[in-house]
Amino acid sequence: MANSLVQFRIDDVLRKQANELCTRLGFDLSTYLRMSLVKLVQEQGVPFPVKLKPSPSSEEALAAMRRLSDISQANGNSQMTLDEINAEIRASRDGK
Repeated sequence: MANSLVQFRIDDVLRKQANELCTRLGFDLSTYLRMSLVKLVQEQGVPFPVKLKPSPSSEEALAAMRRLSDISQANGNSQMTLDEINAEIRASRDGK
C-alpha cells in the first residue's frame, strides 16, 4: 500500500498539548491522526457529534433573565451599579 504525506497547519500550543496527551496515552500524534482518519472512514462520517446548540427562544431567554433577576434580588444585589459589579469581578479575580 502506497503512503501519502498529509500536511496541515495548527496552533503551536494546540500541537504541543495534543502531542503531550498522545504521549501519555502511549502513542504519538501521527498515530492518533491515522486512527482518527480510519474511524472517519469506518463511520462514513465524523465519529463524534458535530452540531450547533440551538439558540434559545425569546420566551426561554426572557425566563432565564427573570430567574437571574430573582436570584439577584434574593441575594440582595439587584440594585448594584456597574462600578460595583466590576469591583466584585476584580476582587474575585484577585482572589479576595
